[in-house]
Order: sequence, then structure tokens, then C-alpha cells
Amino acid sequence: MGRHSLPDEYGAGTADPRPRARRRTVAIATALVLTVAAGTAVAVRGGLLSFGSSCRDDAVRVKIAASPDLAPALTATAEYARERDITSDGRCLDVSVTARESYKVADALLTGKKSDVQAWVPDSNLWVQRVTGDSDATQVSDVGNVASSPVGVAMIPTAAKSLGWPDKTYTWTELAGAAMTSDRLKLGAADPARSATGLLALTQLSSAAAGTEGGDTQAAAMAQALSQRTSDNDSQVLDTLPRDSSGTEQGNPKRNQALILSEQAAFAYNSSADNADGLDLFYPKDGTPLLDYPFTLVDEVRLSTDESRAALRFMALLGEKEPQKILEKHGFRTDDENPSAALVTEAGGRSPQPYARVAAEPASAKALQEALGMWTITVQSARITTVVDASASMTEPVPGTDQTRMDVTKASLLQALATFTPEDEIGLWKFSTRLDGDRDYQVVVPTERLGDTKGNGTQRDKLSAAFSALEPVQGGSTGLYDTTLAAYQAATSSYEKEKFNALVLLTDGVNQDPGSITRSALVAKLQELTTPERPVLLIAIAVGPDADEEEVEEIAKATGGSGHQVNDPSQIHSVILKAIVEAGSQG
Repeated sequence: MGRHSLPDEYGAGTADPRPRARRRTVAIATALVLTVAAGTAVAVRGGLLSFGSSCRDDAVRVKIAASPDLAPALTATAEYARERDITSDGRCLDVSVTARESYKVADALLTGKKSDVQAWVPDSNLWVQRVTGDSDATQVSDVGNVASSPVGVAMIPTAAKSLGWPDKTYTWTELAGAAMTSDRLKLGAADPARSATGLLALTQLSSAAAGTEGGDTQAAAMAQALSQRTSDNDSQVLDTLPRDSSGTEQGNPKRNQALILSEQAAFAYNSSADNADGLDLFYPKDGTPLLDYPFTLVDEVRLSTDESRAALRFMALLGEKEPQKILEKHGFRTDDENPSAALVTEAGGRSPQPYARVAAEPASAKALQEALGMWTITVQSARITTVVDASASMTEPVPGTDQTRMDVTKASLLQALATFTPEDEIGLWKFSTRLDGDRDYQVVVPTERLGDTKGNGTQRDKLSAAFSALEPVQGGSTGLYDTTLAAYQAATSSYEKEKFNALVLLTDGVNQDPGSITRSALVAKLQELTTPERPVLLIAIAVGPDADEEEVEEIAKATGGSGHQVNDPSQIHSVILKAIVEAGSQG
């Protein structure tokens, strides 16, 4: 999981409530930063934004870490400020900008260590949410957005023309489907675990597929196909384009003819002198997600008054006429509602491509989390044994439905199963009390590769049937402790390298077997079995109001895993994916 290590699970934050379309004028930007930034409101009356042309004192220095695509525009704006003696409280601005990958800055902030910058401008608010969602991180304060760029699908001209560009429009799933079904059209992207562009597009694809029959399977298939052609970051993905004018570059199947790309990246590529052919850009008709470039103050309580005011002054400057021209010159949108036609044309867009149609709403934290969870289990094969509580209490109805806890649990497990690939190994145990002689558990389907065929049907077929056939044991109690120990011993003894090894335990109650091992003894045994060389994470999910969240969390953490509480069993699918991403962030 380390290759796709993430700083923290995305779901800890909340979705950005601000509207996608907004005009970034000086008045709005200035009002926003003065309102949001702590301690700055009073400064308005004290002359925070002094626009004098001369410096009355030595310059105030501000260091900014910025997304690599935005860094050149910010550097040019910083030079503009120096040339014109732009001041804050009478002191000239001396702003230095360093290009840093957004995920790397987020990783560093999550450690809680002191940062060497006073401001950070990542390419997407999703990175900000990851940091602000962790109380142990070095905190950042979002004070507004400085630019935007929609995400689309760029193609070499021969590929675009074969799909009817620019007259024919497509949805996200249609474009992905065209790439999946054509041997001559390979679609590449930056790693969604490291790229906001890749993650936003993957989430859009997953959300679109969810509204169709067999959507989960389709989404997993798209992720699997995409995972074979990913690059580490947005700049590297451009290096996968063919180098010859025909776009075929025969003999090199690793070349991509289509890329998930931001408009700005396509603009920069097309503007370069050695790319005469350029790229054509499809803007999916079901809406394009936006990179929104939030401007944040880093560890604001640590900043001096001069530093925070100077950073805010620079942010306000970015909303002025000339700096806006600088941003547009570098391929960024400064007005979501009325994008520059010249910018769109240079990026490879053309009517009737719906280049002004952004996604109706930003992707929710849940949607992003589920997409990233699916991606994580797609790019690295998993070996997971699912252990399901089959005690009598699973017959309890789920409030607001006509289904039992077991009914909804089965449906959620089937939904989760659809996201795994044929290379993944999945198995099923169930438990109650005395299911198999004195044992509280029973191995229903051994943990094996989903694509393997034995007898009639595949392992996936067997699991689907077994999940569907799960029924509570009449009069059965919850034999939680002995089952957990036995399942974990089996998982560690069958550990497979190069796979994500885990045990998923679902229970709606507390241990009810008086003859079992004690909780403290169980925790001690689990700690003994857990080794860095053979890591198997226990993901324990307490289902319903009768389960003990504290208990499952203590048990799970003994293995380095995580405990979770869900009142609605339909949330199980999301929680499993969330837990997998959490595990990936620790890898």
C-alpha cells in the first residue's frame, strides 16, 4: 500500500460548501480574506491593504508552496509586485514561490511538524480537507480561491477525430468506454492517490457509473483499466503521449493517445513550441470537475502579524486586473461563469464542446472516499477474509426499512464484492455460538482468488451465493472473541506478500460466550500475532446500536487496524473502503 500512501482518509473533512461558479474580483477576494482570517478584521481600519508605491520600511518576506502548474504564474505575480513596489502596511512584498506537489505538502503537514512556508496553494481543496480533518496536523486556513481549471479528456488529433471531435459530445463513462473497447485508443491518467486531477475524474466516472445497472462492476472495471496506465503525477502523464506525428508510434504499446488532463495542462502543452500538433480536448457533457486552487495560510497562529497580512495582501493582489491577466496567460480560468474563449481554444477546446459546463456540485467527501477506496483495492490485489455475525440479533429490523440487519448487511457485502478484481482473494466465515461442534465459527468459503474456477462457477460466484444465503442462527449468541482469534490466526498463517492482507469483522453485538477467551487475553494474543513482516490488519465494524464501538476499536487496534461504528448496515460498503484507504495511508 505504500506506493499509494495517503496522508489520511479523505472522509475526515467535509465538502466545500461554496458555489463552484464565482467571479474572483478584488472586492470579493479582499472581503473574504478579511472576514475569514483570524485577527485581520480589525486591521482594515488600521490600513491593512496599503497600496502606496514606495516602501517605508524593509520588505516583508513570504514563502509560498504552490502546485507545480500554478507556481510559474504566482512567481510572475510576485515579480510584478516587486517591480511596482506593492506594499502591505507600507512594507514592500517580497514573495518567493516554490513548486511542490500538493500531496507531498499535505503529507508533510500531516506530520504536525513546523512548516518552512507561510502560505500554501494546492491545486484542489481536497488536500486542504485532508489536513484540516486531522487535529494533529499543522493546520491551514483556507482564505479563498485564486484560479480554476476544469478536468477533461485530451487526445491527440487522430484519436479525437476518430471520435467525432469537436461536434460529438460524450459523457465520462462513454469516453472511458471508448478507451476500454478500442485497441487504438489508450487512456492514461495521473495516479488518483497523488493527483487531484486523477481523483476528481475517477470520482466523476464512479458516480456516473453508479446510476447504471451493474454500475459498481463497471466502475471497478474502469478503475482496473485505468490503473494499468497511470503515471505518478500530472506532468509525467504528458510524457506518455506518442512522439511521432501519426500518434501510433508503432512497437511501443505503452504510449497513450488520450489523457485525463486539466484544461491548464492541455493549454501549457499546446503552447509549447515543440508541440505543433497539439491536443484536442473533450469536455464531458455531464459536467467537468474543477481544480480550484485554494489559497491557505499555514499554521496561522505561528505567523507574525506582518507575515499574515502580507500573505493576504498577495492573495488580494491575485484578484486584480493585471495579475488576473498573468493567470490567464498561464492557462488558468479567473471567471468560472465566463471562461476565456481564447484560453479554451489554446487548450484544445472548441464549440460545441460544453467547455462552460462544470459539475453541478463538487464531489462529496463520501464520493471521493469511495472512489479512492475502490482505486486502492484495484491497484494492489487484496487478500481479505470477511467474518460475519450470524447471531439471532441479526434478525432485528433496520429502522425505516422493511429489512433485517442481515438483509441489509448481505446487500452491502455484495456491493463491496463488485469492487474487487479477479486477482483479489476473498473468503467468508460466519459466527454465532457453537456453529461447528464447540466452535463458534464456520468457514463458509475459503479465501481464494476471485477469478479461479473450481467445479461450477468462479470463486466470485461462490461468494455471491454464500453472501446471499447468509441467515441468522435461531437462538444463536455472539461468539466474538474466540472467532476473532481463530480468524486472525488463519489470516496471518496464510499471509501473502505483495497483497493487502486484512480481516473484515462485522458484528452487531458484544461477546456473549462465557467460556471464551477474555478481551484482554484476546488483545494480547493479537498483538503477539502481529508482525511488521506479515501485516494483517483487522477492520472491525460494529453494526447497530447494540454493538460496542469501543470494544471493536480496541480489538482492531491491537493489529494496527481500525474499528468503526455504523448504525445503518448499508454503510458497511463505504466503511470497508474507508478503512482500506486509512490502511494505505499508513503504508
